Amino acid sequence: MFVVSCSTCHQLTASSLRSSTTHRWQALRTASLQQQWTAPIPHSRPSQTDSTQASQTPFRKQLKDQAKRKRDAQRLDAIQGITHYVGTRSNGANSKKWRLTVGLEIHAQLNTERKLFSDAMTSEDDMPNSNIAVFDLAFPGYQPEFQKATILPALRAALGLNCEIRQKSQFDRKHYYYQDQPAGYQITQYYSPFAVSGNVAVYDYDGIALEDGKVVNVAIKQIQMEQDTAKSNLQPPSTTLLDFNRVGHPLIEIITHPQIHHPQTASACVRKIQLILQAVNAVTTGMELGGLRADVNVSVSPDGSEALGQRTEIKNLSSFKAVEDAIIAERDRQIAVLESGGSIEGETRGWTLGSTETKKLRGKEGEVDYRYMPDPDIAPLIIGQDLIDHTEKTLSKLPEEIIADLVDICELTVKDAKTLMTLDNGERLDYFDTVRTLWMLENNGSKSTTRFHKIVGNWVLHDLGGLLSAAKIPFSPTIVPPRSMVSILQNLNEGKITGGSAKKLLAMVFGGDERDVDTIIKQEDLSLQHLSREEYVMMAQALLEKDPKIVKQIQKAKQLGKLKFFVGQMMRQGSGKVEAQMAEAVLKELLGLD
Repeated sequence: MFVVSCSTCHQLTASSLRSSTTHRWQALRTASLQQQWTAPIPHSRPSQTDSTQASQTPFRKQLKDQAKRKRDAQRLDAIQGITHYVGTRSNGANSKKWRLTVGLEIHAQLNTERKLFSDAMTSEDDMPNSNIAVFDLAFPGYQPEFQKATILPALRAALGLNCEIRQKSQFDRKHYYYQDQPAGYQITQYYSPFAVSGNVAVYDYDGIALEDGKVVNVAIKQIQMEQDTAKSNLQPPSTTLLDFNRVGHPLIEIITHPQIHHPQTASACVRKIQLILQAVNAVTTGMELGGLRADVNVSVSPDGSEALGQRTEIKNLSSFKAVEDAIIAERDRQIAVLESGGSIEGETRGWTLGSTETKKLRGKEGEVDYRYMPDPDIAPLIIGQDLIDHTEKTLSKLPEEIIADLVDICELTVKDAKTLMTLDNGERLDYFDTVRTLWMLENNGSKSTTRFHKIVGNWVLHDLGGLLSAAKIPFSPTIVPPRSMVSILQNLNEGKITGGSAKKLLAMVFGGDERDVDTIIKQEDLSLQHLSREEYVMMAQALLEKDPKIVKQIQKAKQLGKLKFFVGQMMRQGSGKVEAQMAEAVLKELLGLD
């Protein structure tokens, strides 16, 4: 068996099973299924003709028919209830009388250097088909070699999602044939996953639907490790090229219970799970860059009914907007079918960005279709309790903790805290932390630490963000080095430059000026030279005399907001020498507003 623990963090032992074991597993699996098929069925006695027909039917077809009968029997009451409900309703009834239910299956690429069962690199940015091993291509005779380091980010993800870790798990084969799956099966953990019984809390500030109130708790059924497939590159009109750099990349599949009832909440849940995975360093990239994909299971039933309707699955959604839009489209489609007297078929459906409806891809597969079986070449995975404890103790802060710190310690608004945490896959938050850490090292024991944290947050989010948006370039911590940002804000905080001069400095550094900030201030004459009170009065009087209409509005209508107009005029004329507070005080005095 594979054993992974803290004491064996750099060693992993495995006992590979011989080919005879493969036949033994297959025999046991077949015998088990045969026993299940031949078990007596109450109230039913097959005739000789039925027995003859069954013997002529392929065994796999018999299993599929049996599984279909079982699913149909389980849903019979729900289907009859829906049919009766539709038949007794008046035409034009409000579709709000239907209840939507959604379950999620999220596939995330783990942050590892090696693939799951080979020592090939996981980088997908290199030349196509340059990071592959013979096992990844399913060459005959090559055995899987579990890479012990892949369990570490998987553990962080499971603990971040409040899961129970199973110390013993094992891998199965999920059989299906497609061009991106060279072995004809995927190695996964369908029957015995390494993590179960988790949950994720999604709050109003995460973007859930208003109808869901302040928080929605979504239960996680299980998290399993599995292989990714190859990447297909379509070459119109009819050619598909395969890049096997991605095949075998370690994934986790996060399966939630069907507890979500609004499309907006489903999208927010996917986004929240991505945030958690990024916070605990379990994944390399998010949905925006293809490191996370979501499948959604959608069903509708009469509002008030406890039974779920027939579900359909929408595969490979690659953006948060796609999750929400696809659920809305499928919900509306199912309601339309049911209200017209039809029934919903269990299907796998697809979604195209910009579309208004989902499209059928194929009938819904079940366990029998995939012919799940324990992988005979991979021993059980044993995770030591010491490794679980160590991972839990060293786990990074979760999103709720980060937001709480930004709000309580740095005095940011919840909106700004959430934005800072989510921008640029967390890189903007790292930049913010670097800037404020540098400032604290230079100002140890300062009483204005909290105030400075708030200033840093505003400048990193809004001022630097505005320059990035205007230039239409992505964020990088090297565009405005953290040391330069600290120097700009330090000069501003100490009153050596005005806010206008600070923004000018930021723009100059952003534009590529490589001079030291203090050198720029000196050479460009940006230092704050305090004007006398008389100079403030003269400047203010000249501006007020030019706009008597606005002066009357301020004095008679008490439109004090327009006072900021004159403050801005004075600061522009002062070329970085006018202080906003002093300018406002003088203007109020001249206008008789004190």
